[in-house]
Amino acid sequence: MKDKTAYCCSGCGGVFPKWSGQCPDCGDWNSLGETAAVTKTMKNTRFSGYAGAVPTPQVFALSDIEPSLKQGVSTGISELDRVLGGGLVTGSVILIGGDPGIGKSTLLTQAMAKFSGQLPTLYISGEESPEQISMRARRLGLPCDGLRLLSETCVETILKQAAIERPSVMVIDSIQTVYTEMLQSAPGSVAQVRESTAQLVRFAKQMGTAIFLVGHVTKEGTLAGPRVLEHMVDTVLYFEGEQGSQFRLIRTIKNRFGAVNELGVFAMTDKGLREVSNPSAIFLSRHQKEVPGSAILVTREGSRPLMVEVQSLVDESHLGNPRRVTLGMEQNRLNMLLAVLHRHGGIGMFDQDVYVNVVGGVRITETAADLPVLMAVLSSYRDRPLPHDLAMFGEVGLAGEIRPVPSGQERLQEAAKHGFKRVILPRANAPKRNIDGVEVTAVDRLSDALDAI
Repeated sequence: MKDKTAYCCSGCGGVFPKWSGQCPDCGDWNSLGETAAVTKTMKNTRFSGYAGAVPTPQVFALSDIEPSLKQGVSTGISELDRVLGGGLVTGSVILIGGDPGIGKSTLLTQAMAKFSGQLPTLYISGEESPEQISMRARRLGLPCDGLRLLSETCVETILKQAAIERPSVMVIDSIQTVYTEMLQSAPGSVAQVRESTAQLVRFAKQMGTAIFLVGHVTKEGTLAGPRVLEHMVDTVLYFEGEQGSQFRLIRTIKNRFGAVNELGVFAMTDKGLREVSNPSAIFLSRHQKEVPGSAILVTREGSRPLMVEVQSLVDESHLGNPRRVTLGMEQNRLNMLLAVLHRHGGIGMFDQDVYVNVVGGVRITETAADLPVLMAVLSSYRDRPLPHDLAMFGEVGLAGEIRPVPSGQERLQEAAKHGFKRVILPRANAPKRNIDGVEVTAVDRLSDALDAI
């Protein structure tokens, strides 16, 4: 008997018996994808592969529930622990995405090798053979005794074997290669990815197994597959890194057990990914002499302050519409800041091309970069360098005011730790007690910051 299928809208979640080009509920085009229609028989047989190991559902009082493992079991890699929110939580599902060859499998192989010494582990590979994984582990010099490998792509077979092995940590590399026998579509399709992930998430919650899912990314840099995939898992991590650079950044996009926007920094070496204990050092160029268009920003990624260099180049435009190009920050934000500079600083850039780059490939999403960006742009426009021992942070409002940002004291201490002697910051972030060796300039408006420079 042929399995019944339905069609689910990736936009609104509506389910329909037939496919159509437009969703009848929300009106989105080409948003309907095949999915399994849940029937009475399917409810009884879906998890027959490990039904004997799944406990009967019960209702508990929250005060009576004790976690089987302490929250935040260390992976043995401190930068990975940071982005996970302190460690690995029992029954959690972590989705890791990134460009091909950026180091996803390498990092998980290192983590699983460290885990295997204290917890039962299982590495499921749908893209590589066990021999290839063994070659990588030996090249990296990792212990291979306790790490169990399985090369399989059928999710029902994977769950049946996992019920026998009962691992505490499991890796699926990658989720785009896994398929379920309940659907006829090819592996990697929207329906296959969604249904396979749903079964793996249900297994993780019922059995208390922490699962890492490796996901592919599209040309736009987002995770391939339906957006609902990110809502199904507990944590979403993105691998970032510039082409040709040895540094790799892991950013937390979603985390039910810790802060989002945490940043883990690694360096790719011949022995795998190595942790960078002082990431501020790689984002600072430390020019031999002062150069125009460079400003130092004290930003904050998650719970950690970072020193980042912002560079700008302003050049006369020969086009009708001057160019505004940004790398590492939002372009619309730059357009707004240039308008504020013209209105409240009296300096217009309407006939100039403006380029802004955040050094090191880091992406700045917070508003504390407003003041350093404007100062870097002005420095390049006037061809006058800023002092090499000057750092700054602060949000610039449309009225020309300098607004405070969170964790001003921690940012100030980070600047002092790296030897900066002067810091320009919002008056509301001014410290109550002076820091030895640091001259603090508190400003209320953009005009005050221009006068301080």
